[in-house]
Amino acid sequence: MRETTEAIVGAITGSFAAPSSLLLGRYDHGRLQYTGRTTTLAQAASSTVAGLLAPARRGHPWTGWSFSAGWGSRETLDVTLVEPELVVEVGVDVARDASGRWHHPARLHRARPDLSPGDVPRITAPPR
Repeated sequence: MRETTEAIVGAITGSFAAPSSLLLGRYDHGRLQYTGRTTTLAQAASSTVAGLLAPARRGHPWTGWSFSAGWGSRETLDVTLVEPELVVEVGVDVARDASGRWHHPARLHRARPDLSPGDVPRITAPPR
């Protein structure tokens, strides 16, 4: 089962000019927590998002983090941190782990520059 929701872009794979995927987060107790990443972006979506991203300023909440290339993989992703200001609408599988991370990659529906990070739902415990 899937649902549509919002998330905050905290990092990307690929370049600023052509992001390949977005690493997404939501706030939990005042800290931006990683919740998952998108599938590979289509060229049009990549171009749209690229124009809305800003380089991360000093003190990004994910500084020093590493991100797995996939469930059970020891390979890490090469990511570029971005300022966590861009909100996107994504389609996600409702299956989440105990931390609130989505089990499967999210599908980008659209950027939501009309929303601020404060408008994004907080992390909640997964349904039982």
